[in-house]
Amino acid sequence: MNQLTKIAFIGNSLPRRCGIATFTTDLQQAVSKSPAHVATAIVAMTDHGHVYDYPPEVRLAIADNNRDDYIRAADVLNAGNFDVACLQHEFGIFGGEDGDHIVALLSRLKMPIVTTLHTVLAEPSLSQRRVLNEIIDLSAKVVVMAEKGRTLLSDVYHVAADKIEIVPHGIPDMPFSEPAVSKADLGFDGRSVILTFGLLSPNKGIKVMIDAMPLILESRPDAVYVILGATHPNLVRDQGEAYRESLVTRVNDLGIEDSVVLLDRFVDKATLLDFISMCDVYATPYLNEAQMTSGTLAYSFGLGKAVVSTPYWHAQELLADDRGVLVPFGDPTAIGREIASLLTDDARRDTMRRRAYQTSRPMTWQKTAERYLALFSEISQQKPARDPKPTNVVVRKAHTPPELEFGHFLSMCDDTGLFQHAVYSVPDRAHGYCVDDNARALLLSVALNEPGERLLPEALTSRFASFVQHAWNPDEKHFRNFMGFDRRWLEDKGSQDSHGRTLWALGECARGDTSPSRRAWAAALFAQALPTVEGFGSPRAWAFALLGLEGYCATSPHDVLAHQIRLALADRLVEIFHRVERTGWSWFEDNLSYDNARLSQALIATGLSAERPDYVAAGLKSLRWLMTVQTSPEGLFRPIGTDGFTDRTGEVKLFDQQPLEATATIAACHAAWRVAHDITWKEEAAKAFAWFLGRNDLSLPVVDLETGSCRDGLHPTRPNENRGGESVVSYLLGLVEFRKLSRASGHPSTFAPLRALTA
Repeated sequence: MNQLTKIAFIGNSLPRRCGIATFTTDLQQAVSKSPAHVATAIVAMTDHGHVYDYPPEVRLAIADNNRDDYIRAADVLNAGNFDVACLQHEFGIFGGEDGDHIVALLSRLKMPIVTTLHTVLAEPSLSQRRVLNEIIDLSAKVVVMAEKGRTLLSDVYHVAADKIEIVPHGIPDMPFSEPAVSKADLGFDGRSVILTFGLLSPNKGIKVMIDAMPLILESRPDAVYVILGATHPNLVRDQGEAYRESLVTRVNDLGIEDSVVLLDRFVDKATLLDFISMCDVYATPYLNEAQMTSGTLAYSFGLGKAVVSTPYWHAQELLADDRGVLVPFGDPTAIGREIASLLTDDARRDTMRRRAYQTSRPMTWQKTAERYLALFSEISQQKPARDPKPTNVVVRKAHTPPELEFGHFLSMCDDTGLFQHAVYSVPDRAHGYCVDDNARALLLSVALNEPGERLLPEALTSRFASFVQHAWNPDEKHFRNFMGFDRRWLEDKGSQDSHGRTLWALGECARGDTSPSRRAWAAALFAQALPTVEGFGSPRAWAFALLGLEGYCATSPHDVLAHQIRLALADRLVEIFHRVERTGWSWFEDNLSYDNARLSQALIATGLSAERPDYVAAGLKSLRWLMTVQTSPEGLFRPIGTDGFTDRTGEVKLFDQQPLEATATIAACHAAWRVAHDITWKEEAAKAFAWFLGRNDLSLPVVDLETGSCRDGLHPTRPNENRGGESVVSYLLGLVEFRKLSRASGHPSTFAPLRALTA
């Protein structure tokens, strides 16, 4: 075990009145008193408008809304050479949007981080998800206090199992005792005492418990309900004492003034333990299940109290197997009946008390400190989960994205545009050209307009644009697709998908081309061609058009028709997703075919820019499912094969595997990463890109890194050695997207070493 010397705790601290402050202080003291002889310090959040007389253990106080304070705190901790930082996270105690100021601190730390999550939201907002995922990314370990927390982190936030630890809420180590002595000391001698303590707020369900008292008094006229705690400071700030006064009014209306005592006090630990010791039944009547951790429940349970509670998450786990009693939410009759039963059955109550006390022994603060110290020791030699910011040294990790090479791509172009096919690496004139591939080439030209990327020759970009212009058939209001080598069109109009893909290229060109004139051209042609899509029935055509609308709407915000069509197409995708989805099949159609991930990408991107969480949710759900289908048992990216594709009743077709599927997946994962910066999506994108380089079912590279050529796919036993236009543009688009994701995420994305390239 590594020798620890200094641990920093980041959270609230006593004398601030809140549960996080109590927990942080208790944990810090337990660690500092352990036999490990570790020095400890607290970095405390100070809420706006308050000043606290912090104890010496608080090394630094942060004004919660001052981002500069967070950055200075990181400098102080780094200079202090702490081995580990332990964050106590709860929404509402850090400044910024949903508490994102804390990320400014964590991202600059030079030591590994353990984060204790006091709340894990099952349905976070987009912003809450983004912030929590950034914190998780920065943490070497994430601690929750109940199994439900582990489940939510895995299912909702896709956190790896080996990153999650369960450490129950700590409790004082007190002897098992009878209530009589403490009752006499506190003035409740001869009464049957029911207790609730903690900061008062409406979600605690105190009114339900008050309404239960008349039923309890029928069986136990000596019963008294003690409500110990100050009103929550945020409630006082916003409403004064209106909530407490409403409780007093309810007590008076019921005529039970002698049986309910509201003590407006925030007591020290010794006094609190006296109050818990004197109660016969402890009640936590919270109003909803989304309570991951309750310190009041843990303390009362740990002191061997009979507990009656509503079934919020923490209570469900802690009080299972007759260690307490669970009652429905908001039901005064049920809670009154159960408490009355316990108060009139001494043997049952005593058995429950002893069972709770014995079960809680591993939860004492000493045991909790030991478990945290073991975690700290395990990770103390690790580097931070991400490189500290800012840094003046750029570290290039092994297996970062390769450089762009255009040799083969340029050889596939002539003065008309990009050829469709090649025989090996030789352009095949027999099959001519198509608007699909030239639209993709125009997309590539625009995508390269990023800092640090190599631009294509201006003449080439103009050539692709000219091909698209020539493909437009104004009589049909439709783009043609196939052209022979003799420059004769082979049709009057192409497929719906080729029309949608061309709109996509035009939309991106309108937004991102280097030429102002070409941007104006693209916007004008886009506006002419867009209405045709309304009559299409192809979900992929809708998706391609939505991706084009992403760029076009950014440059033409006042085009009402475009915005209407955008929402209509996205609504269609969501509607068919919900209509087709079944258990085990979360997709838009009854089959999987080609460019699958573009459907998910289109909904995610549209949802983000149009601020429609329902679009984002459907896009993410479908993409998560698709990634499970596209992953082999060995964990490799395995795109849906083109040999008949697959449907919900048959097996997934393994071959032929084609490059455009990997590229679509990389782009969709990039869009998903933008939602909440979930590291899972970077890993999935890296896995899809690694398919090009040899991390695939054949362990053979699909690309030639020296020329930038890309094989047309993988057959069951060998690569397809032809290297056509679609394949080379797909690879280059995937590489540009992956490089963009690497830059956007603040550090290079990496992937595992590749056998075929390193042998």
